[in-house]
Amino acid sequence: MSIPPRPTRTRRSGIRIVGRALTCTVFALAGLLFYISAQTARGTDLRTDNSLLSLGDVIRQRSSQNQQAQSQLADLQARAQELTGQQSHNPADTARMDALRLGAALEPLQGGGLTITLNDAPPNATARIPNVPEPGVNDLVIHQQDIQAVVNALWRGGAEGVQVMDQRLVSTSAVRCVGNTLLLQGRVYSPPYVVKAVGKTDDLRSAVDADPTIRNYLRYVQAYGLGWKVQESGDLTLPGYTGTTDLRSAGGQQ
Repeated sequence: MSIPPRPTRTRRSGIRIVGRALTCTVFALAGLLFYISAQTARGTDLRTDNSLLSLGDVIRQRSSQNQQAQSQLADLQARAQELTGQQSHNPADTARMDALRLGAALEPLQGGGLTITLNDAPPNATARIPNVPEPGVNDLVIHQQDIQAVVNALWRGGAEGVQVMDQRLVSTSAVRCVGNTLLLQGRVYSPPYVVKAVGKTDDLRSAVDADPTIRNYLRYVQAYGLGWKVQESGDLTLPGYTGTTDLRSAGGQQ
């Protein structure tokens, strides 16, 4: 009868050595992963979002950057205008240049016109007239379409120039609302919103009164106390536009 040979001591020792080596390798890799994680975090919690900017922070940051860029652009435009004036001595060329700059809203504009102010209703507003439901949150704030309706009506009324808040509008301007704030040409504004237009006062007022979106807005003014004020003036001054004139997208913010 044959007996199978017993495993030798050398074979068992080899198995133990391989097992220990694999164990050391696993612990070494785990230690390396912990080290990389610690270096990446730099002492901070990798799961926290405290380091991330909120949407409002991003908007305010971009607004500040845009204001600085617009200030620099205004300085460059003033310098370019100065150089152009020094180089052009032809009265006809100068007149054409002035007309183009006026049409592009690059020059200040003065004359009679309207100032329209829109404002949110008080936060605790209730229905002010009978047979009207109590307002929801959206019924008490100014919406993008409200400001757009006023601007478009003024253009239809023959406005020579329009200003929203402290900025002159040009062909590439876009009125956008983000939450309860107005985002215009890279800057952020809160209500009340002021819109100014230079033109024939009667024509401007007629266009505003005839606009269906504004008529609907005025129903909310009566029902819930949204702000609406129209003032005529014989001497308005609109500033020249100082921002970029590049069109980024047809419906996007400039």
